[in-house]
Amino acid sequence: MAIHQQLLSAVDGRRGVEAADRLCEACVGLFDIDAAAISLIFDGANTGTLGSSSAPARVYDELQFTLGEGPCLMSVARRAPVLVADLADPSDRRWPIYGPAMLSHQIRAVFAMPVLVAGEYVGALDFFRARPGVLEGKHLAGAVAAAELAELSVLDLMDGDLQAAANDPASNAWTELHALSRTEVSQATGMLVAQLGIEPAEALVRLRAHAYATGRSATDVARDILERRLRLEAD
Repeated sequence: MAIHQQLLSAVDGRRGVEAADRLCEACVGLFDIDAAAISLIFDGANTGTLGSSSAPARVYDELQFTLGEGPCLMSVARRAPVLVADLADPSDRRWPIYGPAMLSHQIRAVFAMPVLVAGEYVGALDFFRARPGVLEGKHLAGAVAAAELAELSVLDLMDGDLQAAANDPASNAWTELHALSRTEVSQATGMLVAQLGIEPAEALVRLRAHAYATGRSATDVARDILERRLRLEAD
């Protein structure tokens, strides 16, 4: 069966986040990679994880948001695939923080395919691999096809799930949308602005820096701030 047909079969009959997860899982089985995730990007920032092949894949995606750099952000900014065969290459300095962080997770190669919806670049399908090396020809072609299929999951979320959320208060769509928008981070940033008397951009940088320094996700740190288990001090 052709790769495109195998990808279609993986998501057949599924929608939204479930389809996105199954697409990522299929990519791992087909493309000689170890993990995959679909990132959503709005206003130049990693906004959420639409789908992933595993818990580690979500961690790798979350790191891009926490650190403010990575393949998904670059892919959307450039409107083109970003292919890095070896993060340990000393001549490659595009991600001075994200690169070493991924190496600490034993990931050597990363590949990002932009996801285009209605003429707008709204995210990227990211692949992660422990072994260094390029993404071979047929796998690269398959990755492009997978990114096109990822568009359908984004459309599902933006269309059907939004309508379901509006029409049915019991719908799971609200949960999915809240998870994707990382509302906790936005709210926690607002609290830091009020507490420390700083600009929103600086508040977000401080939240991310604390997350990185303590080895936690930005979302987890935000929850601690919101629940007043953590208070960042002014310099």
